[in-house]
Amino acid sequence: MTAPALVALAPASRDSRSTKTITALVDQVKAQRPDLRVERAFLDAEGTGGRWVRPELQAVVDRLVKAGHDEVVVVPLTLTETDVAMPGLAAAVEAATGRHPGLQLRVTAPLGLEPCFLEVLDERLREELRASRVRELDALVLAAAGSPDPLANQSVARLARLWGTHHRLPVSAAYAASAPPATGEAVRAFRGEGRRHIAVASLFLTPGELTDRAAELALEAGAIAVSEPLGAHPEVARVVLARYAVGAVELVPV
Repeated sequence: MTAPALVALAPASRDSRSTKTITALVDQVKAQRPDLRVERAFLDAEGTGGRWVRPELQAVVDRLVKAGHDEVVVVPLTLTETDVAMPGLAAAVEAATGRHPGLQLRVTAPLGLEPCFLEVLDERLREELRASRVRELDALVLAAAGSPDPLANQSVARLARLWGTHHRLPVSAAYAASAPPATGEAVRAFRGEGRRHIAVASLFLTPGELTDRAAELALEAGAIAVSEPLGAHPEVARVVLARYAVGAVELVPV
């Protein structure tokens, strides 16, 4: 019996760095599960139909059905537990299944804010700190996209506290949009306490306008280092596969 196909679905972006990162992450997933049919797809949240959205979910599903797959698991490549980051997802899924009445398609939960991602951020931060002569930090900022949903922002704050407990350092969550404080404000608050060696970890999946702005504000405020986003890390790929596994089980009739 053929395993359900996996479609890793990312929000479309005009930023080529984001698209390249998603492609590299999907390659990581394929390397870990070469037995699976794994595809990437993009969701055009703005409805513009631009080139950067290709391949769209509909085209990928059509291709999979033509190849004989009647079960598909879609894993949204977002870090939020809300659907704010991918508007139009329900409509895209309805359109795909409407074209193929016999298709079983399951959309999983997004990647979420897994504690294991803090290990990835530590690795990314060490990469940035190698060029610095600072041996010890005295504060940390966990920068995320931010959401209109307070519960999503609270999840970031909880993860930040866990990170701070692990490193035994004061830590603040900061947001690039929709909620205070911004990264620059969080860094300035620590500097106001007399702390000078403040590092910022970027809790984003891919680079883009938000990550650039968050890093710019943090460095202007005096941060000594800002990490790269999670990116195409094997640990992120393992979370993608964990979400897929749950979705595949849910397709099994009881």
